[in-house]
Formats: sequence, C-alpha cells, structure tokens
Amino acid sequence: MSYVIGIDVGGTFTDAVAARDDGTMVSTKTPSTPPDYAEGVVNVLEDLAGRIGTDLEGLLSDTSYVAHGTTSTLNALVIGDVGRVGWLTTVGHRDSIYIMNVVGRYAGQGPEQVQDILATRKPAPLVPKRRAKEVIERIDYKGSVIVPLDEDHARRAIRELLAEDVEAIAVSTLWSFRNPAHERRLRDLVHEQAPGMYVTLSSELSPRIREFSRNATTIMSTQVGPTLSRYLEPLTDRLRGHGLRGPLLVMQGTGGTLAAQEAPKTAITTVGSVLSGGVTGATRLAEQLGHRNVICTDVGGTTFLVGLVVDGAPLQTTTTVINQHIIDVPMLKVQAIGSGGGAIAHLDAGGNLRVGPRSAQAVPGPACYDQGGTEPTVTDADLVLGILNPDNFLGGRKKLSLEQARAAIKEYVADPLGLDVEAAAAAIFAVQNAQTSDLVRKVVVESGEDPRDFVMYAFGGAGPVHCFAYGAELGVQSTVVPLGPSAAAFSAYGLAASNVGVVKEVSEPGTFPVPALAVTKTFEDLEAEARTALERQGVDLVDIELRREVDVRYTMQLAELPTPVPAGTLTDADLADVISNFETRYARTFGEGTGFSAAGFQFITYRVHATGVLPSTVTLPDADPADGETVEDALTGTRRALLDPRRGVEDTPVYDYRKLHPGHRFTGPAIVEVPTTTVAVSHSDTAEIDRFGNLVLTHSVLPHATEEA
Repeated sequence: MSYVIGIDVGGTFTDAVAARDDGTMVSTKTPSTPPDYAEGVVNVLEDLAGRIGTDLEGLLSDTSYVAHGTTSTLNALVIGDVGRVGWLTTVGHRDSIYIMNVVGRYAGQGPEQVQDILATRKPAPLVPKRRAKEVIERIDYKGSVIVPLDEDHARRAIRELLAEDVEAIAVSTLWSFRNPAHERRLRDLVHEQAPGMYVTLSSELSPRIREFSRNATTIMSTQVGPTLSRYLEPLTDRLRGHGLRGPLLVMQGTGGTLAAQEAPKTAITTVGSVLSGGVTGATRLAEQLGHRNVICTDVGGTTFLVGLVVDGAPLQTTTTVINQHIIDVPMLKVQAIGSGGGAIAHLDAGGNLRVGPRSAQAVPGPACYDQGGTEPTVTDADLVLGILNPDNFLGGRKKLSLEQARAAIKEYVADPLGLDVEAAAAAIFAVQNAQTSDLVRKVVVESGEDPRDFVMYAFGGAGPVHCFAYGAELGVQSTVVPLGPSAAAFSAYGLAASNVGVVKEVSEPGTFPVPALAVTKTFEDLEAEARTALERQGVDLVDIELRREVDVRYTMQLAELPTPVPAGTLTDADLADVISNFETRYARTFGEGTGFSAAGFQFITYRVHATGVLPSTVTLPDADPADGETVEDALTGTRRALLDPRRGVEDTPVYDYRKLHPGHRFTGPAIVEVPTTTVAVSHSDTAEIDRFGNLVLTHSVLPHATEEA
C-alpha cells in the first residue's frame, strides 16, 4: 500500500503529510528556503522519510503521487517578477488594459483606501504599450466574422513582438469566447516564426464576457506560465531522480489538482493553491465529524487565511483580484491578510501599533529565531508572554531566544510607547487577535452567514495559539484544532486528500426564458471538454464527477451569482427551479427584499466543475485510546503566562499533547504543547480530545459578556 504525499510550501515553513489508505499518517514541518523553494521541498521530504523510518528514495519509491501547493505564481505576480510578455488584441481595443474598466484605482482595496481619492493609484500596466499590438479582425457577439483576420498585418505585429525579445505571447481578441477561430490562427502565425514560443489564448483559458478581466487574466497567466514551468520541470526531474514513479500534482485555487506537466498551460489557476489546501482538508475533516458549516482559519508564518464550508461544500468565487486587476479564475473563496506568526509589529507615522503585513518570513525570521532578524513579530510576543516554550519549538528541534525577543520588542514597541516589555507584548497579542477576528467576521458576514451557525477550525503553526481569542470573540460555540498526525501540517493534509480537478466555462449571455435544449447542449459540450482535460492529466482515476452551474443575474445588474444546475437533459421546469434557487441565494447573500424579480433574469456564464477521483482515500485515523492514562498524566507542570490581559500573568497548567487521548477533558487556562504547534486554552474554555486526536475548545463565556458583567 503506497503513500500519498501533500506538500504545502509557505513563505516561512514547508509542511508535508504522508498518508496511506490504512490510516497511517505522518507529518512534519521544516523551514522554507526562499528563493529556491524546491530545496525546501526536498528537505521536508527527507525529514518526512526519517520520521517514517526510511530514506528519501525509499519513501518516494513507495509513493503513488505527490500533491504540491506552490506560491511561485502568486509571488511572481505580487512582486512583479514576471516574464517579458507580448500581447495581441483586436484593433481599437488595446487600451482596455490601461483604462481598466474604470476600476483600476480601487479594485481589491479596502474602504479606507477607496475613500482616500488623492492617494489612489492605478497599478503599473501589465505590459508596456510597445509590447501591446493590435491585429485587424472583428467577430461580433453572435460569433460571426465581421472583419476577416488580416494575416499579413498580424505577421508584422508578431515580428515586432519577437524583436522585443518576448518569452511568451498572450492572445485575447474581442468576442473570442463566441468564436475562437482568429485566436487559434494567431497562435499558428506565432509558431510559424517562433515554433517554441509559449502562447496563451483567452478563448481556452478564460472564455468569459467582459474584455478587461479576460485580457488581464490571459496576460497574467502568460506572465507566470514560463516561470511555473521553470520551477516544476526541474522539481519533477529531481523527485524522479530520487525514485518517484507516480505523478507530481499541483494544487489549484479551485481545490483540485493538475498534473505538473499540464499546470503551466493554465498557470493562473494555481494562484492561491496553498490557500485552498486547508479548506480542502477542513472539508474532508468536516465530513468525518459531521459538521456542515465550518469557518476555516489558518495562521501560518506569513499570512492569516479564512475560508468557509457552507452546507458541506467549500464556498467558491468566480473572480479574484491581484494587484488591482480583476482575474477570471474560479477559486475557493479564501481571504488573507499579512498577519501570521512572522508578522512584524511596528509603529505607524502616527505612533499607532500595527501588526503586519510585512513578515520576517523564514529568512531572517522572527527575532527569537536568533538568525539575523531584529524586528519584533507575533511569535516574539507569544514567547515573551509565556505561551511558547523556548525549548520546545518544532518539538525541540529549534531553540528560541527569549532574550532576542525581549530586545526586539523593547526597541521597536515598548520604549517608543513608554511600556514595559510584557505590556508591549500583550499589546501586540491583542492587535493580532483583533485584526484576525475582524477578518473572519468580515468574510462570514459578507457571505450572508451568521458566525453563530458555524464551528471554527484553527490550523497552521500559529492558529492554535490564537484561536481561543478570535474564536470566542466571533460567537462560535466551539473551535476544533486539528491535531493527531496532521497537526500543524493540516494544509498539507488537505493537499494529500485532494482529487484532480478542472473547470470548463463559457459565456453565452441570454435573457430568461432560455431554451432548455440550448442550455443542455452548452453543458454537454463543456462536460465533454472537461473529460478530455482530465484524460490529458495522465493520472489513473477511479471515477469522474461533474457539477454544473450558471451565473445568473437580474437583468442588466452587475451582481451575478453561481447557481447549481441539475445533470442530464434539462426541461423548462428545471430552469425555472434554477431561477428560484438564484433568488433564494440572492436574498441570503444580500439580504431579504433586495431582489427585483420584475427586472427579469439573465443567464451569463455556464460552468462545469469536473473532479477526477484518485484511487487513494486520505482520511484522518482514529487516535490511540487512553489505555488507563488520565488527563493528569499529561500535565507536565505550570508556566507563568498571559492569555487574557484582564487577568494578567498567571500560573498556567502545561499539558503534553502526546499523553492526551480521546475523551480526556480539562478546563482553562492551559497550554498544550504539540511537537509542531502550541494550543492556548483560555479560562472560559473547556478542552476535550475527540476520537481523531483533535482538540475541541468549547467557548462557554465570551469576552464581551465578561466585560458587561
């Protein structure tokens, strides 16, 4: 029975999980190695092999596949480290990416930024105008050719791009999603002059209406496609050299994986891949625990991530924003802020304490790592407050310097604010918890949900440290800290538990009622494309699951909502049910009474989510029974720690997680030391170990209730 391996590469740590169908599961965590993250992948695999009792070659030769979440595409786009790209578009429409549909100044910005008009700026252009070339052609909204493609003119434009030494070319023409013939011919013309050139067509990558977002999506994917290929190809070869016979799979933002050789063709879909592993893992765990609604929170070394599972399925979105550009990429709906364990605490120009978004990352790391970092971070504050054990970080593999942590907090926060070091650390702790709680509340409420209807899951290296604070503040009744063999590598567990996934979509705007046969034909065509795409992955699948949806809106309104569509041949009654479902979803999202049925309805974009089910089933195994051990046997002593500023520093019981077993129960305040993380339990919480070894916090008294009393 072979292993499946999930690897989650973060800015600070690289996590890995190896699992078998018999329930065997082993996890580990090692520092990431920027800028050569592949080195960190090999390092974590070697550590994983050692924990299993073999070497790297022995592990990989006994592995069915490796599922990998990569930050390479997202990092490249965010910092602008992208390839030299040319762009071909319809004559008269080149300026769409510079005008940015008038949203360029505020897309993706918060309310404070949007309202500060004088400070708003458009981002740098995706490509300079000299590398944006127009071609003579025109297809109308019906897909009819109005102006044939002028091939001689197109060849000249291509030669001019090649003279600019471009390494890839994006092609996005008007209405190409209704008729891709001209885009396909332009690719042929490019390859006539540059046979090996990387070319992306909008009609294949993002066949949706709205030219700005389609153009931006195509260009940005083209910018990172060669970069992703340069990362994955040598990594694949390196793993093959160490004995891997199965495929290397790459996680996408949708929560499904792609074969490494296919991923660069749709590189933009891998943006957010490491963000979706935790939500996928939470979905699998929720199935085992019977939880229908889950708030997923991941506090890593660099970022704090929030996603939702609603009615048993991860909440998804059809667009995202990167560098103020709207990108047409279906993704799990995950929001992030720079508020991880490595988030740097600093004072702004007004003397106010801020935490993040800058991060110390793995290099140089927090000051307490004692490897060159001098600025204080959340981890430094956790150490000064007594929550972290300086001798037990990463199970004792890394010693933390309390002296360096105190010095950093004193210089940058305590002295400037006139506080002692402990008070400054408590302030950092409070700011961190407040901004994470605010993001969770924002994500849940803006999705039309009530936090009180959810269970919260907290994972990542620092999630268990802070979840008692931001969880109780939200009003959730319980928080699950996934421990057991997945521990702080929970996102890597989600990667290992993922299946192969592709999404196929096309815009065919139409006013309701839309002919049921035409809708059926559109979905059948998309399903055929999806099956073909799954076959190209070269991965053995045991089943293919297809799910349909259509983006519906009130006539001429901008707010579109993806709405489920039943399988099979559709009837008018089926489509009427789709409309009814849309109105229910609209009211749930935007509030009762906000809909306007009298305006009529429009179907805009049709979409098929295809899942290729892999042979291995990765689930969390049952934890070992107590076998006569009591919860007192896990108690290792007490430590002076501050969990609640109102209670101050107090003697806090410390438990060794390795001696806790299902059914063990205790009340806070307490600290639970796990080899890969630490769990803080407040005085108002009750903690219990469930059958999988997870630690479940029940929040009996909320902080604001205590204050009012």
